[in-house]
Amino acid sequence: MADLGTMSMLLALALATYAGVGSVAGVKLGSGDLVMSARRSAYVAGLALTVAVGALVYAFVTHDFSIEYVRGHSDRAQSQAFTWVAMYAGNEGSLLYITAIFTVMSMVAIYVTPRRLEPSRPYIIAILMGISVFFLTVLVTLADPFAPALFDDGRGIGVNPLLRHPGMFIHPPLQMAGLVGVAIPFAFVGGAMIAGQTRDQWLDAARVSAIAVWATLSAGLLIGAWWAYTILGWGGYWSWDPIENVAVMPWLVLTAFIHSVMVQKRRGMFRMWNIALLSMAFVLSQFGLFINRGGPIVSVHSFGASTIGSVFLGFMLFSLLFALVVFLWRYPMLRSDRPLESFLSREASFLVNNFLFLGVTFVTLWGVLFPLFSEFANNETVTVSAPWYNQINGPILLAIVILMGVGPLLPWRRTTLTSAQRWLSIPIGISLATMALLWISGVHELWAIVGFGALAMVMSAVLEEWYRGTMAQRRAGHNFAIGWWRMVSGNRPRHGGYIVHIAIIALGIGIIGTNFFHQRADVVLAPGESFSLDEYRVEYISTEKEQRVDRISEWANVNVYKDNKQIASLAPWRAFYPVFNMASVRASVHNVPLVDIPGLPSYLDPGLEDLYLVPSEFLEDGRVVLRISINPAAWWLWVSGPIFVIGTMIALWPAPLLERRTVPARTRTSSMPRAGNSVGV
Repeated sequence: MADLGTMSMLLALALATYAGVGSVAGVKLGSGDLVMSARRSAYVAGLALTVAVGALVYAFVTHDFSIEYVRGHSDRAQSQAFTWVAMYAGNEGSLLYITAIFTVMSMVAIYVTPRRLEPSRPYIIAILMGISVFFLTVLVTLADPFAPALFDDGRGIGVNPLLRHPGMFIHPPLQMAGLVGVAIPFAFVGGAMIAGQTRDQWLDAARVSAIAVWATLSAGLLIGAWWAYTILGWGGYWSWDPIENVAVMPWLVLTAFIHSVMVQKRRGMFRMWNIALLSMAFVLSQFGLFINRGGPIVSVHSFGASTIGSVFLGFMLFSLLFALVVFLWRYPMLRSDRPLESFLSREASFLVNNFLFLGVTFVTLWGVLFPLFSEFANNETVTVSAPWYNQINGPILLAIVILMGVGPLLPWRRTTLTSAQRWLSIPIGISLATMALLWISGVHELWAIVGFGALAMVMSAVLEEWYRGTMAQRRAGHNFAIGWWRMVSGNRPRHGGYIVHIAIIALGIGIIGTNFFHQRADVVLAPGESFSLDEYRVEYISTEKEQRVDRISEWANVNVYKDNKQIASLAPWRAFYPVFNMASVRASVHNVPLVDIPGLPSYLDPGLEDLYLVPSEFLEDGRVVLRISINPAAWWLWVSGPIFVIGTMIALWPAPLLERRTVPARTRTSSMPRAGNSVGV
């Protein structure tokens, strides 16, 4: 398997190099055959890398400890279910995965490139294959996943305990694919700029690919939050960890692009701005790879022992220079078709929205880089923690949410104050009423009240838009359900975006609830003792212990009572892995429903709050150290994920093709068409 994997990588490197060089050479030499040959080579490079991934997975399945990477990231006690996780658990394997998934994504992008971008396709291929060549060169020279082991102990070391979690089957593949996938929309733009297609020929391809990459990153980040919530043991789901930050920064810039590209598509504006946004997202994604691949920042997510960080730093700087040169080269040809006519318009709201997203991005970037600057200047390490990010980014994110409710209701071009008042009066009224009701009901956290009011405004704006559109369909004779679907189908990108806004509302409810109203206590309990937190009483019953080849597992049997009635029996778990000298926990989470619906699974029952238990330590005298948390509205964090997916699928789903019919030409009695003219529909 090692020989097959190595040969596949070398073959992929040769094919990708030929594809990149041959596509450009074919254009310069006017050889269509050479361009086609280069394109097919790009396809075969992706297949070769798929074989390499299969070879590495097979080596894990068969416990081929003659390969150093397999020996270092698996053992015979490991469940076969975690073979896929072990494949990308380390630097070399994850780099192979990144290279393979990026090259396969490039295959798809090259294949579906629209005809209007045909002159740009060779340059698109060159950009994509150039990136693949970089990854492959690093693989075969500095990070070979098929390198032979120095010795074969027949046992192996095993996969990192923190990765032995169901979320690891999805979170790393999606997040890594999203991070490298940012290069796809950038390649469409960069290739078009090099080919001189500087108008809007690249717009649809870049928009669709950007949304697909954005959705992939969104899912990866959200599943990663769930992983952190259930395994890290600190009761949260987001800590502004540097590796989380370097994934969320390109996501923020892509979000800005997805909004502003609608203005370019509708009004021919923001062309230059959108190209700059995609360039920023691309460079930030390369920054993320640098930090993750042995960069100067240590994180639970990063490969701190890697020595290839400087190589990725160099590639990031080259990416920045390339994007800047291409942009400045075509700068005079990128002007918008028309100026911004009014600051009270949908275009202006999207522009302000973009600036706010970039504000969050650069605050986050400064938080990542500041410890490095501090250590360099003062020889003192300063940690930038979650409270700092929340204090600065929180108000900016709140402003973004408010604009989500205002922007879609404003007309294009310009509007008057009277018209704006008419469109916004209902959402603003509902927002104010929501805040008043919360205050009356006893909620006095100012930022929480304002946040819920903003979310109510966004929801009412979406519902108002849908109500108007559905009523128009009702007047055409359709019922409510069919009328709503016909309205959505008539403009899928817009209404798919509204569904994504609803996902943001659900996410916002979870963030506000868990941040402003959570309760936490760390207690030490002996068997038979209990502890009360708010309305819950947690009774510790006993401890069970199990010793395996790779770990020592312990779990606490706990009964939970509310109003003197038992509502759950939980068993939070903790294991110690001697080989890694590391402990891993599994939180027990009981979702307390807002409305108890008989027969409905708990994960579908709208959640009022989570009761969250983690065993921090099992003491020798039989006592257990428990962290008990009440996390209000945490259920809404996870339900936002499927809504994200549905909204994105609707936004990306192609509109039905217009029916094409042959129309017979009318007979002209007075004169015949002049030579050179054509008649058609």
